[in-house]
Amino acid sequence: MNGGEIISRVLVNQGVKFLFTLCGGHISPIFVGAEKAGIKVIDTRHEATAVFAADAVGRLTGIPGVVAVTAGPGLTNTITAIKNAQMAQSPLILLGGAAATMLKGRGALQDIDQLSIIKPIVKWAVSIKKVKDIGPTLEKAFRIAQEGVPGPVFIECPIDTLYPESMVREWYGTKSKSGTRSLKDNALQWYIERHAKKLFEDKDKTIFNSHPAKPKFPLHSDSQLAKAVSLIQKAKRPLMILGSGAMLQPELAGQLSVAIDRLGIPVYLSGMGRGLLGRSGKLHIRHKRKEAIKEADLIILAGVPNDFRLDYGSHIGNRKFISINRSKAELFLNKKPSLPIQADPCGFLIALSAHLKINSQEWLDTLRKRDSMRDEEIGKQSEENINGLNPLKLLCELEHLLPEKAVLVADGGDFVATASYTLRVRQPLSWLDPGAYGTLGGGAGFAIAAALVYPDRPVWILYGDGSAGYSLMEFDTFQRHGLAITALIGNDACWTQIARDQVEFLGSDCAVRLENSDYEKIPIAFGVEGQKVENFEVFKFAVKKALEVNQLGKSFLINAIIGKTDFRKGSISV
Repeated sequence: MNGGEIISRVLVNQGVKFLFTLCGGHISPIFVGAEKAGIKVIDTRHEATAVFAADAVGRLTGIPGVVAVTAGPGLTNTITAIKNAQMAQSPLILLGGAAATMLKGRGALQDIDQLSIIKPIVKWAVSIKKVKDIGPTLEKAFRIAQEGVPGPVFIECPIDTLYPESMVREWYGTKSKSGTRSLKDNALQWYIERHAKKLFEDKDKTIFNSHPAKPKFPLHSDSQLAKAVSLIQKAKRPLMILGSGAMLQPELAGQLSVAIDRLGIPVYLSGMGRGLLGRSGKLHIRHKRKEAIKEADLIILAGVPNDFRLDYGSHIGNRKFISINRSKAELFLNKKPSLPIQADPCGFLIALSAHLKINSQEWLDTLRKRDSMRDEEIGKQSEENINGLNPLKLLCELEHLLPEKAVLVADGGDFVATASYTLRVRQPLSWLDPGAYGTLGGGAGFAIAAALVYPDRPVWILYGDGSAGYSLMEFDTFQRHGLAITALIGNDACWTQIARDQVEFLGSDCAVRLENSDYEKIPIAFGVEGQKVENFEVFKFAVKKALEVNQLGKSFLINAIIGKTDFRKGSISV
């Protein structure tokens, strides 16, 4: 087997079904080997998209997503997406091509110090030196990516560790015959042959582990469980905030949902936690979180750090709070919990539900009444006439038109944040957003992953017209791989999230202006359709058409010309 085939064998044993890539000569044996091994190879139009897709596969399945990129610019094009995966705690394996081991540091094509660049943003970075090391190194990478706090791992794969030995030896050979070589040439040839021997020695003795061990992560103690039970039983107005850190065992999402229902504690859901209780879970509170925190007498943070989203802990103030997090750094970020529990939040809450069930109906009624009042306010604001489609009304209409199995991908600023107030996520693991890093450009990659993991469900990208510019070219990828994805662009000809503050504080719209461009024409270049929408009847027609073509395995784009509102005035942009 060549190096690419060894990699593919390990991927199959690890349960990998998809490999994301953008081709390059350094890494061709990897994706060719994967295809031969029955792994679906998805080639994208930008390396960042490939990484975002692998990130989302890790979030949705728990099995690390795998991406292969070529050397040099192939790797550096991944940096933003890899950092996003690190901050989102997504298990991911990044395989990067590199110059031949013999030529490193000698000016070979795309030869740079890749490990120095990538080390700060991954859990582990390593370069393969011998072909026999590929299998054990990759198996170790899978373990590291999943254990403790999940995250990305980088393996540098020099080109001569991947291609067949006979071909590499031919590359290494000299054209002159031994009898005509000079002493210097003979010395060089001896060195080359010695290097090749070390490179390929024992390459056929690789032992593959066909039964990967379950990843290890911190577990709660009985004492911590008992202390949590005691604190919660004493509380009259407990409140839970559950985020992506509680969803690191996606295979247990169903059990976690049951556990939350049994506990009876009102809960705010964020990040990957959105949709955990379905579209209308009775304990799920959606609005006025800051006010609810002020009225609560005990806060439970499940996989949520005290970062900017909780105003660095000032929202909680001096209230008692329990925090459960795999990450020790996030557990104590900005504020020491009354009860810190370094453990997997999902496992802890499932265990907690076996020891505790509370009745918080009066408290819950207060929160739900306020929720309803906020929904009524949004409904009234959605009826306001503005120049262009009212984005609130557009999204309220979409809420009624989307099927129950819809998966939502968020990639944008103002328009997407507005969607978070109006759209109800239908099922667990059905909402994908970047996470705390707040990067743009992940939409296409996340959607590709969702369409692969959930082939029978409609996948919708919610784009701002600014963020759409990062990945609309991926409609080519959607079409080539038969992925049924709909993109809805909220087109207000502006980077509105930034413009809100900039225009008010600095009196200028410099660099935030866009155009009401005809984005719906872009998919046509790749053999699929789009629709410009300027009234609500056409919007309803476009949504219906999108769902119909999705059934045929086709993608669709809706370019909705929206106006501006003050709905999110004063929201955070920095």
